[in-house]
Amino acid sequence: MIVTASTHKISWELLPEDFILDDEPVDNVNQPSLAAALTESLQLAGKLPENALTTTNYGICATVNDKIVVKAPDWAYVPRITVPREQVKRSYTPHKQGKIPVVVMEFLSDTDGSEYSNKLTYPPGKWFFYEQVLQVPNYLIFEPDNGVLEVHRLHESGKYELRSSDENNRYWLEEMELFIGVWSGKRENREGYWLRWWDKQGNLLLWGFELVEQERREKEHERREKEAALQRLQELEKRLRDAGIED
Repeated sequence: MIVTASTHKISWELLPEDFILDDEPVDNVNQPSLAAALTESLQLAGKLPENALTTTNYGICATVNDKIVVKAPDWAYVPRITVPREQVKRSYTPHKQGKIPVVVMEFLSDTDGSEYSNKLTYPPGKWFFYEQVLQVPNYLIFEPDNGVLEVHRLHESGKYELRSSDENNRYWLEEMELFIGVWSGKRENREGYWLRWWDKQGNLLLWGFELVEQERREKEHERREKEAALQRLQELEKRLRDAGIED
């Protein structure tokens, strides 16, 4: 499949086996935790279909002007792959192996701001690649140190537009059928800002340890209710005995 964006010829070819992928470490120690938290709550809430793919610092490929381009967003969501999962262990090529990502995210760190790069020459910048090559509907840029989230939506003009949040400081992502927003709290011994999901009714999608704590609280509440009911029964029986009424 070959398309043309402006003066750029775009095709979708599998990554050659001998292609050397960038093996540099992630920019920030918090990036893997931020990404894992997004995926975990989706899975536990049953919002991660069997053939969906979430990626973390993982190569998404296209061929631009006959040159292979690989970008590895900090987190991405592909709604459906069309090949066995073992075929996308190393990299993923949209259209060839499944759908385009509907969400890509970059977590800002103390780097050169490449998340905003619209560089056209090889290798093209991230912004250009997500907007013009992949045409990802939602591009999110998150600053974990100060909790600032930018949500850019691909307009019908083919350009990203910065969105405004709702009254709850959340953003509805229609392809996910979920809200996303910034949440402050602790997970994995990290106190700070996180990205969280909320469903259409405004319910927070919980992490594993939160589900365990919720179950513990529910069991404790049930235990107390039973104890209170038993105590009321005993008090009633005592009043009946005091009134001379026996079973």
